[in-house]
Amino acid sequence: MARKFFVGGNFKMNPTTQEQKKALVKTLNEADIDPNVEVVIAPPAIYLLPLKEILRKEIQVAAQNCYFKPSGAFTGEISPAQLVDAGIPYVILGHSERRTLFHETSALVAEKTRAAIDAGLRVILCVGETLEEREGGRTKAVVEAQLKPVVDVLKKEDWAKVVIAYEPVWAIGTGKVASAAQAQEAHADIRKFLASAVAPEVAESTRIIYGGSVTAANCKELGGQQDVDGFLVGGASLKPEFVQIINTKRA
Repeated sequence: MARKFFVGGNFKMNPTTQEQKKALVKTLNEADIDPNVEVVIAPPAIYLLPLKEILRKEIQVAAQNCYFKPSGAFTGEISPAQLVDAGIPYVILGHSERRTLFHETSALVAEKTRAAIDAGLRVILCVGETLEEREGGRTKAVVEAQLKPVVDVLKKEDWAKVVIAYEPVWAIGTGKVASAAQAQEAHADIRKFLASAVAPEVAESTRIIYGGSVTAANCKELGGQQDVDGFLVGGASLKPEFVQIINTKRA
C-alpha cells in the first residue's frame, strides 16, 4: 500500500498574538490544498484548542510535546491523557530543540512515545544528527541510536501510530538544507534499520518525513525522492508558501 504523503507544520513558539494565529488559520482555511495529503499543524499549547475550533476539519492539530505521566505534580507539563481528552490526535516528540535546549535523552523520548501511544495519540518522532556528527560520518549511527530506545519499547503494531521525522540539526532554521540525495540516503538507512530491528512490513508502511529548512523552492525535489514521504516544516509553516509545500505532489 502506498504511503500517504504527510506535511506537518511546527509553529514552535510562534506566533506571539491571537490575531496572528487567526491570520495563519485564515490562510489555510481559504487555501486550495491537495486532498491526498495528510496535513497536521502544531501550534503552541496555549493555542491548541482555540485553533482547533476554527481550523478546517481536513487539517489536524498536534501538540509540540507531552510528558509520560497521565497526571500529577508536574508543573508546566501536559499529559497524553489531557491531549486525547481534548481531541488532539498527534504529538511531536524528540525534536532536536527539546533534546538540545531541554536535555531530553533518547530514553526519555522513548518513554514519552510509549506513554503517548498507550493514551491513544499518534506520534511524530524526530531524529537527526548535528553537523559535527555528519562531518564525522556518523549520521546513520546517531539516528539509529536515537531510534533504538523507541524500538525497544514499542510493539510491532504500535508503529502504525508513528511518523518518523528525519531532521538534520544543522539544517533546522539555518537556511542550509540537506540535498535531495542526502535526505534520500538518510531516509533509506532509517527504513533499512526498521526492517531489521522491527519488521520489513513496518519499514515499508512507516512514513519517514524530512525536516530542515524546507521551502516552496526545494520541496518538489526533496518530495520526489523514493523514501521521502513528506515534510515537517518549521519557519515556512508560518508563511503563505506552506500551502505550496502541502501541494508538493500536485503536478
